[in-house]
Amino acid sequence: MPSPHWLPLLREIGNLKRVRSANQTGSVAERLFALAWRRLVAGEETNSVARDVTARALVATRLGDLDAASLHAAGLPGEAVREILGNGFDAAAVLLDAPARRWLRGGSPQVHLDDDADPGVSMAVPAFVERLARQPRAGATTPGRSRLMLEPPENHAEHCLCVAVAAVLLAPETGADTGCVFLASLAHHLHNALLADAGFAGETLLGEWLAPAISGATELALGELTPALGSRVAEACRILPDVETAEGQAFHAADTLDRVLQMEHHLRAASTTMAYLQNEMALVHAGPIKPFQDALLDRMGLAA
Repeated sequence: MPSPHWLPLLREIGNLKRVRSANQTGSVAERLFALAWRRLVAGEETNSVARDVTARALVATRLGDLDAASLHAAGLPGEAVREILGNGFDAAAVLLDAPARRWLRGGSPQVHLDDDADPGVSMAVPAFVERLARQPRAGATTPGRSRLMLEPPENHAEHCLCVAVAAVLLAPETGADTGCVFLASLAHHLHNALLADAGFAGETLLGEWLAPAISGATELALGELTPALGSRVAEACRILPDVETAEGQAFHAADTLDRVLQMEHHLRAASTTMAYLQNEMALVHAGPIKPFQDALLDRMGLAA
């Protein structure tokens, strides 16, 4: 079972659902989900995709949407860009042991933290990728109670990406196969490309028809893949029903934590105080004009 020391990093992975920028469409998590499927469709080996996407996610927890392309466009030389991205990775990866850090940063093929263009970028993604990015998650539902909606909702592409990255990070603790848990995590909501998310309360109303509906919708999504890739995805998804295997444990740990941390995000934001923001988060941070800023906030009655 994973250690609680993972929670700070998993919270930051979850924040990739909320990191956006002017030159990109969708959140970082949504775009990494599409990148993962684009590479898989292009025929790249699953472990290679898992490694690169996880490394990129770690970098983004520190640099947000500052990527190689934008830094190059701003005039930074290649060596500086590589150093910046490498520093971002190193800062995010402090909880990882040395073998995991080496695996994510090196090996063959090399992790391309500084690529201007992603391999496989010309390959079309399966149609289910866009549909999952448009499909919001249900929020908290249970039979007999009103649905609790926390806005804005995450979408299924974002959830699946964050679960996949978390599962890759947690896999060594359970002895799970990294490629298997990554692929199963990416695919565990394929049915929601067709079926809107009615939540636990809605699913209970389907009764005996829930499993056939999920199975049928999943098969439609798998049909958008090549037979070879579809078979790999279906085989990986065999781990989903239980926690008897190391892979099932890694997946369900990642999935459960992402679901709960998504709700925690809203509660933490709602309970944050101005004292925490000013004193702990350095909302007005150190610099040459900080004395003026502090005096201004004090005069306006906003100092905490």
